[in-house]
Amino acid sequence: MVQIMNALKVTDLCKTYVVNKRQNNVLRNVSLEIEEGEMVGVMGPSGSGKTTLLYTVSGMDTATAGTIRFFGEEMTKLSANEMSDIRLERMGFVFQQMYMLKNLSVYDNIVLPAYQSASRKEKRSEINERAKVLMAKLGISDVADNDISEVSGGQLQRACIARSMINSPKIIFADEPTGALNKQNSREVMKELNKLNEEGTTIMMVTHDVNVASRCERVFYIEDGNIRDEFQLGKYTENQKREREKKLNDWLMQLGW
Repeated sequence: MVQIMNALKVTDLCKTYVVNKRQNNVLRNVSLEIEEGEMVGVMGPSGSGKTTLLYTVSGMDTATAGTIRFFGEEMTKLSANEMSDIRLERMGFVFQQMYMLKNLSVYDNIVLPAYQSASRKEKRSEINERAKVLMAKLGISDVADNDISEVSGGQLQRACIARSMINSPKIIFADEPTGALNKQNSREVMKELNKLNEEGTTIMMVTHDVNVASRCERVFYIEDGNIRDEFQLGKYTENQKREREKKLNDWLMQLGW
């Protein structure tokens, strides 16, 4: 029997900000587990702590208390440099705002993280070939030499996904990855994220969109800084799309969404 490993194990996670000498407890003793190969969504009202949770478990922000284990490794004990290396080499990130360097082409933006990785003993020719394969899979080979201002929003977000995959990460963290896209581009981007998940990449995604969240295997509902409930949908299949959306929407309505 194959033993499935936890990609993330979060225990009693707290995040507190102090503003004008007043404490704002954004995360309150959050505990959750995400298995390797899962695609998990996080939903909740505005200000509930969704994005703070994503940023804290990925090490982009520091936890106030609690533990975060990433494939068994305790991240809260790592130095800033060690955490930076893990984010570069073992994690991928896709954001609503598509951050790309304006002075570089689409292709150069994609390969840059691999060039920056000091621990990877790869020739640039190998990195370049992997970038070409990723771009072909994502259907953006024809815009490789374009400036980022010369492509559509959907193409740019697929380029961001290619960039997030260039170092073959164990997990992708996505924060509202379709939030700035129209319906057609949103469907294209989610199709690609589902493909990556089918190939074994773990994905944790914050979204406010029921259609997007219905493509996840499980959905956590966060409210007032804590996980209130979770909903099991199972692996995504296109022929169950409407049924999944209805089930998820009904569950959210019960929670006061």
